Amino acid sequence: MPQALNEVISLSSRTLGSGAARLEVSEMGFGVMGMTYHRGVVGDTAQMIRLLHEARSFGCTYFDTAEIYGPYTNEALLGEAFGSRSDVLIATKFGHKIVNGQACYGGLDSTPAAIRRSCEGSLRRLKRETIDLYYQHRADPNVPAEEVAGTVKDLIAEGKVRAFGLSEVSADYIRRAHAVLPITAVQCEYHLMWRRPEQTIFPTLKELGIGFVAYSPLNRGYLSGCMNADTRFSKQNDIRSTLPRFTPQALALNYPIIQLLKRFADAHGITVAQTHLAWILHKAPNIVPIPGTTKESHMAEDFRAAKVRIDPADWDTLEREAGEIQIYGDRYSGVEKAQAG
Repeated sequence: MPQALNEVISLSSRTLGSGAARLEVSEMGFGVMGMTYHRGVVGDTAQMIRLLHEARSFGCTYFDTAEIYGPYTNEALLGEAFGSRSDVLIATKFGHKIVNGQACYGGLDSTPAAIRRSCEGSLRRLKRETIDLYYQHRADPNVPAEEVAGTVKDLIAEGKVRAFGLSEVSADYIRRAHAVLPITAVQCEYHLMWRRPEQTIFPTLKELGIGFVAYSPLNRGYLSGCMNADTRFSKQNDIRSTLPRFTPQALALNYPIIQLLKRFADAHGITVAQTHLAWILHKAPNIVPIPGTTKESHMAEDFRAAKVRIDPADWDTLEREAGEIQIYGDRYSGVEKAQAG
């Protein structure tokens, strides 16, 4: 039986952050967003809750959501699944403007009053007294990093938040916020088709002792090897239908990286998705990828990547060959591109 395909799933732990800001989580987390938002047909609630419980039984303790996912429905799903269970760590996010339950496209609001309103709403939907890790989802150009960090610092003092995180921000923004309140983790998209964080923020994170959470570690499913130029995405509830990297042309032009991953996977007796997730885990001990899915078989496949053991020289070869492949299409467009780090 190929390596990692028959391994019993039991995730180990990793530490995000350092000092008083440290947070111990499972080595792989679970990105909940696609269960209710931006990934096509919304799954049956009872089935999604069963899947979340299955993730926990595999040793996953870290679950990632945001108030904007829905809006609100994703947090409500997690609240229904876990409530105040102490063996589950919930990360959620604030910062997008929501009016009358509707997202305001491109709107940001990280004023102290908005953060406090978001926190109270998230706690209510999550059915918890404390948010374990509270991220600013995107930097608000109208609110200084110091003011955002100061507000979250007050929420921590009040027992409503346990740890502070940032998402898609610059190294300078990280330093400014960290000077007010130690940051536990910074979240950003990261995979072999988007390695920019290695240059822009990884040195700062290492210097300051901050963890890194890799969202979309399979590039929204593409790096699982299950898509091609004929793949189509729902215009109703799938953000991939609007992203330049998921046009039929880009899906075809980027296929060489899938071919590279498949050759590597076949040589080591694992799957394409496991190859990529294992590569991320190999990069540094402070990195936690958070793949998401609505299928139990995919979740089991993803989590088994934590059992993969490959010679570092082989990883170096994979990185070098991947770096020689041209990537087509931006990961975001329009306002989303401008707001991403």
